[in-house]
Amino acid sequence: MKTTIAILLLSTAIPASASSEVVDPLESPLWEYMREQFIGDDKFVFDDRVKVELPEFAEDPTQVPITIDAEALNGQIQRIVAWADLNPIQHIFTYYPHPDIVPRVSLRIKVQQGTAIRAAVLTKDNIWHVGGRYLDAAGGGCTTPSVANANPYWESHLGEMKSRFFPRQEGGRYKFKVIHPMDTGLVDAIPEFYIQQVAVRSRSGQDLAKMDLSQPVSENPVITFDVRNSGEKHSVWLRDNGGNEFEQEL
Repeated sequence: MKTTIAILLLSTAIPASASSEVVDPLESPLWEYMREQFIGDDKFVFDDRVKVELPEFAEDPTQVPITIDAEALNGQIQRIVAWADLNPIQHIFTYYPHPDIVPRVSLRIKVQQGTAIRAAVLTKDNIWHVGGRYLDAAGGGCTTPSVANANPYWESHLGEMKSRFFPRQEGGRYKFKVIHPMDTGLVDAIPEFYIQQVAVRSRSGQDLAKMDLSQPVSENPVITFDVRNSGEKHSVWLRDNGGNEFEQEL
């Protein structure tokens, strides 16, 4: 019994090459295809330290809260990629954290059906650490028209932001919301229109963290992230695929 346990522990600690036969813990039929798309031939390991927090069931498939937490790998991270295996558009975001920003981010996404939600963290030794959970959902979130399309309000308020700061024991937490339809382009006669880039900036204008977003991020995105220095002032800058840019102090 002890020998069996030791072998199992060793198998989760040793990185696997792309050609290795590693069993997907979520048993997704698209795992190999997703690996090729987002990880390629790089070495990887399934790692419980990469946490993907989800509800048990997506009651509203257009607004599913997720949190990706890679703080356990902090200081070694190059980038974080999140995706949904069975979405028609799988990529959710790519996140480039900064030492002043905790590598943990929360937002809401659209899902088309029940699917594995994954996060892959590339560390400085060029190994991907993959975490994930299965999300149960009725579906249809990616092909549902945004509420904004039936309401002219968004046209005059596009890009408006609201934010709040929450002090924490170490540092603080920002939560901001921006008005934007985030159309996927999967609905007839409604072209894709979504925020592509987000940057958290210091008072001097330096980019402290950057995110590349894709269409599955929910309408009127709400994004939460943590900073280490609660005394530092920050701003957020965004740009959508229509070339619109928005910036506001947090």
